Amino acid sequence: MSVAGQYDCVTKSPMGDQKSVLTVNVDGDSWTGSNAGQMGALEITDGKVDGNTLTWTMDMKVPMPMKLEGTATVDGDTITGQVKAGAFGTMAMSGTRKA
Repeated sequence: MSVAGQYDCVTKSPMGDQKSVLTVNVDGDSWTGSNAGQMGALEITDGKVDGNTLTWTMDMKVPMPMKLEGTATVDGDTITGQVKAGAFGTMAMSGTRKA
């Protein structure tokens, strides 16, 4: 099963649960997309696909400039992983594929 699709995600951030929609567009062993939530959308950069594992970075501007590094595994319609946010440490994220 392809890891491509849209996922309703929740990231456990220091500011509380952040809901977003992660869009994954796969092209071979790389992917593009965005992570769109209440604070806007972040474009995916440096997206890589290795089997059912995704890695990526995002350049956050609000509420402060920061490079976010994500890694997640897709298992059927479930995605689980984490986002590393510099000095704020690593935040758990999880979600389910949209129908």
